[in-house]
Amino acid sequence: MIAYIIWNASPELFTIPEIGGFGPFIVRWYGLLFAAGFLIGQQIMIHVFKKEGKPLEDIDTLTLYMVISTVLGARLGHFLFYEPEVLFSRPLEVILPPYAGLASHGAAIGILTGLWFYSRSHRATGQTFLWVTDRIVITVALGAAFIRFGNLMNHEIVGKVTDVPWGFIFMRNMEYSQHPRHPAQLYESISSLILFFVLLWYWNRNKSQTPAGSMLGIFLIWIFTLRFFYEFLKENQVAFEDNLALNMGQVLSIPAVLLGIYFLWRSKQNAEGKNLTQPSDNPAPRYSR
Repeated sequence: MIAYIIWNASPELFTIPEIGGFGPFIVRWYGLLFAAGFLIGQQIMIHVFKKEGKPLEDIDTLTLYMVISTVLGARLGHFLFYEPEVLFSRPLEVILPPYAGLASHGAAIGILTGLWFYSRSHRATGQTFLWVTDRIVITVALGAAFIRFGNLMNHEIVGKVTDVPWGFIFMRNMEYSQHPRHPAQLYESISSLILFFVLLWYWNRNKSQTPAGSMLGIFLIWIFTLRFFYEFLKENQVAFEDNLALNMGQVLSIPAVLLGIYFLWRSKQNAEGKNLTQPSDNPAPRYSR
């Protein structure tokens, strides 16, 4: 009986040979999955915009905001939270390849900031900050599932040594001992994929009647609560975390969860207030005098 899984998948999908003095170009699973998150996400948002009567010409602008804010936020977050000395001594590394460091907490901050700017110029069509974020988190959950699977293909962000029968031996990761480890990337990928279907179902049931902020709240609570606990199963990413009671991923997840609770509470309060102001379906009878 096999008590572990030998993981020796290649991070590279295929290579494009040199053409006209350029190349060769290596296409990696991580990059392909990262791009797929945006491309499929764009199609989902087209569907949402059609169902809720929003202008489809805004989709390209929204996609551009998402790409820039995600990448820039993830890069800045990585250096700010994990390598601050690089950010202040060699700031150009933030925007120059190779893009070897991306932080999900930084991406979350970047996305929320980018969508705030986007919504400021699209309020006239009903695309408020909470309207946009409630719908965009559907695509972000799917993108997170793709990215974590890309981490698995890269043999990175590995878990701690374990004796569970589904433990992975990451053959291409020479940084840690070659023992069965928790496939933490797979845990997060599956959790994000489940969240994607939950949010899609929730929106499909409510559509334009979705309580403002509710989907954003669910997303933040789900993603970062699980992230907090998954970190106990993962190796620390940088050395300074070894001296902390909670690692950086856990410390950053706490305010994200609290923010999610706030948005969910606020959406419930707003929904209850709206119901109180709506006329009853069965008004009291009126009698002539």
